Amino acid sequence: MKKLFRFRSLALFVLTAFFLTSCSNDDDGTVVVPQQSIVDITVSNPDFSILVQALTKANLVTTLDGDGPFTVFAPTNSAFTAFLSANGFASLDAVPADVLKQVLLNHVVSGENLSTDLSTGYVTTLGKGSASTSNNLSMFVNTTNGVVLNGGTTNGGATVTTADIEASNGVIHVVNGVIGLPTIVNHAIANPSFEILVQALTRNDQPDFAGILSGTASSPFTVFAPTDEAFVDLLAELELSSLANVPQAVLENTLKYHVVAGANILSSSLTNNQSVTTFQGGTFTVELPSSGPQIRDANNRVSLIIATDVQASNGVIHALDKVILPNL
Repeated sequence: MKKLFRFRSLALFVLTAFFLTSCSNDDDGTVVVPQQSIVDITVSNPDFSILVQALTKANLVTTLDGDGPFTVFAPTNSAFTAFLSANGFASLDAVPADVLKQVLLNHVVSGENLSTDLSTGYVTTLGKGSASTSNNLSMFVNTTNGVVLNGGTTNGGATVTTADIEASNGVIHVVNGVIGLPTIVNHAIANPSFEILVQALTRNDQPDFAGILSGTASSPFTVFAPTDEAFVDLLAELELSSLANVPQAVLENTLKYHVVAGANILSSSLTNNQSVTTFQGGTFTVELPSSGPQIRDANNRVSLIIATDVQASNGVIHALDKVILPNL
């Protein structure tokens, strides 16, 4: 879904225009290209002063002053202040430089993505977590109501408050939060297609799956995540009226069966007839027919892998169209 953003007020529009030279058509039809770089714009705006300090500390000023193009989701000073407080940092100086660098890069996407280019789905940032040195972090963009990134501020993400500040080397979208490095759980919460999975992981009779999959013990994790439709189909298959009717042991073993501990398995690493040992202890088989990758579970049921390589800081997610079941 694509939609245009409107500036919140004429005053805000004028203020923004003061700090940048926007792309426009001259009277003779000639396109005027913005002359200020992303760095120039952030330096000019006092509400980005902490962002500028952060970019300097992380040695990223030269990067974002380069040719690009880049899309930068730029946190305001109030967003940085809230981030520092929430994470127990007395000041920006207290944030380790390597951590700060990856957090900042997690706000940057290659290419120029105007508001009209954004749609609900995943984009890849320039940031990396500890799970993979080759696969950059994913960001979930939800354009259902404005633009919400990684589930919004309550989930370590942010919302775009001002869009389309054009620069000579890309575009800036102002956001109301510092976007943290997302965990497996952050990504599951951010994507509305995984609502039932989140309900299952957090059911009060289950182990602390949310804590486990948010942490680093036994990580990285590879999670084969069933969609809401997959859970609805499973309930029909088991002749159960709701998730609450799934027996405790069945749900626990089923959820564990979708997780591989100690490995960040990317789709490029999957091989035909590959046997995968799960966190539950059972195995399933990966198959690679011409129609696309799929999993054959312990009960000879087949699930299609419908999305791959959603990278989190502590693991990776692949989406499934059917819940796979272990031997119970």
